[in-house]
Amino acid sequence: MNRLIVAYKPSGIGSNKFLYTLKRKYSEKKAGFAGTLDPFAKGVLLVGFGSHTKLFRFLNKTPKTYRATLWLGAKSDTLDSEMIKDIEILPELSQQKVAEVIQSLEGDLEYEPPIFSAKRINGERAYDLARAGREVVLNKINSTIYSTKLIHYSHPYVTFEATVSEGTYIRSLGLIVSQRLGIEFGSLTMLERLNEGQFFYENEKALDIKSSLNIPQNYYLGDYDNIRYGRVLALKDFKVQEAGTYWIDNGNYISVVTLNAADVKYELGRIEC
Repeated sequence: MNRLIVAYKPSGIGSNKFLYTLKRKYSEKKAGFAGTLDPFAKGVLLVGFGSHTKLFRFLNKTPKTYRATLWLGAKSDTLDSEMIKDIEILPELSQQKVAEVIQSLEGDLEYEPPIFSAKRINGERAYDLARAGREVVLNKINSTIYSTKLIHYSHPYVTFEATVSEGTYIRSLGLIVSQRLGIEFGSLTMLERLNEGQFFYENEKALDIKSSLNIPQNYYLGDYDNIRYGRVLALKDFKVQEAGTYWIDNGNYISVVTLNAADVKYELGRIEC
């Protein structure tokens, strides 16, 4: 089965284990996902079966939007409710102040990722080092926060949404919100991914590949048997000859190629669509 779907991962299960349940559901051995979700998080997971697992890097899957609930004053090394070890009782804040701080996240943001993350340090995952009690020092990273919105504030819980660039750590955003409110600690009690770019959850319906690609279409004017059999392609046989990566419609199949001044390179062979 060659298919691309948007699944909805529940909280409390890892992305790999959830993928295994989908393999069993669809009786398909080959499957993969784009943009892993922590076990704590729930929401949209873009899943490919069969040859469609090769398409992830060509899909329009950014920016991503998340909804999160932040517990002000809750201290946790994981920055979520998994390892809360202290709770500070705080006076209630004004909703206007909370909304202003949420909005202050917008723009380019430099910050430290959580020590409980999949970042690698000398080949080891940061979360493995942290769980072993070893020192974890991570370099700061940069994210773009395109938009934010305060959804609800019921002290000490703040629910907000953020539309962000790929690789953004929403748990870190929660801590930043807490600290900008003058509170030392804050941890997420809920995290949900609402979409990955143009992809939203719609009961796992099969997606139209051609409208999901984030690269332009091109047209091959030569003999299509050349593509069918993986022969060398000439730049002069393409309608658009500018350098770039394009998809080509072969009827029931698509191919992805990269053009430059010297030659034409196959990025993907024939993919059923």
